[in-house]
Amino acid sequence: MKKKRPNVLTIAGFDPSGGAGILADIKTFEQLKVYGMAVQTANTVQNEHSFYEVNWIDRKTIFKQLDCLLEKHNFRYIKIGLIPDLEFLQSLTKHPKLKESKFIWDTVLSSSSGFDFNLNTQELEQILPGIFMITPNLNEVKLLAKKETPEESAKFLAQFTNVYLKGGHAEKNIGKDYLYTKEGKVYPFRNHAKTATEKHGSGCILSSALTAHFAKEYPLIKACLKSKDYTKRVLESNPSLLGYHKR
Repeated sequence: MKKKRPNVLTIAGFDPSGGAGILADIKTFEQLKVYGMAVQTANTVQNEHSFYEVNWIDRKTIFKQLDCLLEKHNFRYIKIGLIPDLEFLQSLTKHPKLKESKFIWDTVLSSSSGFDFNLNTQELEQILPGIFMITPNLNEVKLLAKKETPEESAKFLAQFTNVYLKGGHAEKNIGKDYLYTKEGKVYPFRNHAKTATEKHGSGCILSSALTAHFAKEYPLIKACLKSKDYTKRVLESNPSLLGYHKR
């Protein structure tokens, strides 16, 4: 008898290109052999090159859909993607049926094409302790912490939650990531990709891969390494902006 797959949930926006958002999350979940479900926060008008607008789903509808799933299913790990504001995020972390859930927040503060979601971060320090891990890039981590350098920003945020700092936008050592743990430790993850090219939605893929590996009970460091490796294979899959998912 085959072992039952763990359930995982993504709460994120819909990208019609399939490169990012809930479609990319579900592709990742399926390849990593967890059972993925999704609650949609927004409809976006975009393709892999351009972002035009975001149309938010009514919050009552979002929480009705979430509660409907929670009637039948438990989720130890939940990936959070595109959200309207921090009040929404806090509502998730305080949800009475999600007290035992761990959240991986892909801190989408703007689209890769420059569209700004204007996320208010004033109450961030109160909310982050309810998050298991955040996965900002070098630009996002500075916006979140308001420090001069990504390193200072990551160390500051790691007081409250685990920080997986993505290095894809670095000027040197491109693709070298760092994990800053709540315990004050820092782990570098080197870039071993040889033929990688930029991909739309690579941040979504990494955060959903982390969610899947945590759900499969991999320890923290190994989950990070396996998730980086999965993302690397998508980046190396073809030269276009839309990556192919494969194990």
